Amino acid sequence: MRKNLLLIPGLFSLLVLGSCGAGPDPKLESVKHAIDVARSQLELSSAEFDSLPGFPRSLMPKFKAVDAKDWTSGFYPGTLWEAYRLTGDEHLRAEAEKFTARLEGIQYYKGTHDLGFMVFCSYGQQQQTLHDAHSAEVIVEAANSLVSRCDSTVGLIRSWDFGEWNYPVIIDNMMNLEMLFWASKHTGDPKYRDVAVRHADLTMQNHFREDGSSYHVVSYNDDGTVESRGTFQGYSDSSAWARGQGWGLYGYTMCYRETGDAKYLDHARRIASFIMNHPRTPADLIPYWDYDAPDIPDAPRDASAAAVIASALFELSTLVPEEEGRSYFGRAERMLMSLSSDAYLAEKGTNGGFILRHSVGHLPAHSEIDTPLNYADYYYLEAIGRYLSLRGVSPREL
Repeated sequence: MRKNLLLIPGLFSLLVLGSCGAGPDPKLESVKHAIDVARSQLELSSAEFDSLPGFPRSLMPKFKAVDAKDWTSGFYPGTLWEAYRLTGDEHLRAEAEKFTARLEGIQYYKGTHDLGFMVFCSYGQQQQTLHDAHSAEVIVEAANSLVSRCDSTVGLIRSWDFGEWNYPVIIDNMMNLEMLFWASKHTGDPKYRDVAVRHADLTMQNHFREDGSSYHVVSYNDDGTVESRGTFQGYSDSSAWARGQGWGLYGYTMCYRETGDAKYLDHARRIASFIMNHPRTPADLIPYWDYDAPDIPDAPRDASAAAVIASALFELSTLVPEEEGRSYFGRAERMLMSLSSDAYLAEKGTNGGFILRHSVGHLPAHSEIDTPLNYADYYYLEAIGRYLSLRGVSPREL
């Protein structure tokens, strides 16, 4: 979830010194256009779903709607909240509140590890914007449901209740820990933070390879030893699924922000190095769906992975020394400009009301390939908000 990032002294001036001549800044103009597109697209999609149950997730080729128990259900209301903060459009705020309210009952659901995505990306955004007590109550109850999935011997939050794994944990689960850190700060009860820290520590120990890349799925035996390492959504058990690398980068950057523990910062740097130095990164920096896909350069790109990575790098740029921060910021800015180009940003009135094109959900299952996805839009708008914050620019003054 977006935090207000602080401008690094000297960072912005050094990055944009060469673009401060007369006339509008083309990068800010690009972002301004993207925000305008986002507002228009969200007005279209919210009107389409106003009288329909559920939430828009993708196009296949028409709207793919999901109910509250889908792991992506929180992203659409969260995108509306992000858009409201970027535009001040009260209609978007009303839509955000309406779609967030559809998720109220999910706080009690204990059948998934994705409660952070589902609740913190919706009610968390609402609480950050409105500072309302009800949202806080929902988040804390969802945190209680989430920690109920942590076995004390294994020490990690169980991801899935399906498949042949004994106790699967996926790298995506790092993203759900932010809600637990918030719950401990809000309630004063350390139990949520303790679960998050132990989960992050064991994931760092068991999920990552020497080169800084991550497995998608690690399954554990009942005694906490590793049963298997592999993938579910990536190309192969030994490959680097692009969005999974983004989840790891974002998750450990967030863990350092929440704890101040340098090991998390060091780990985020390792992941960033893997991503930024990978030889199969295309010129526009929007990764192929898997860094080891056999059909590169013809493999599908994944705008959702790029949005997650860009947002994470913007935050990471604020947590490191200035020179290193410029490197992360510059990379994220280039990714954001690519996403904001005609190659990925939808035209108004197209794309089913989604903002970005060309994402990949689950290629091995032949599902959601080269399509818009609600979580791509969510992290894209979050990245825009972080970018403008770091540049010291109010989005409503663009």
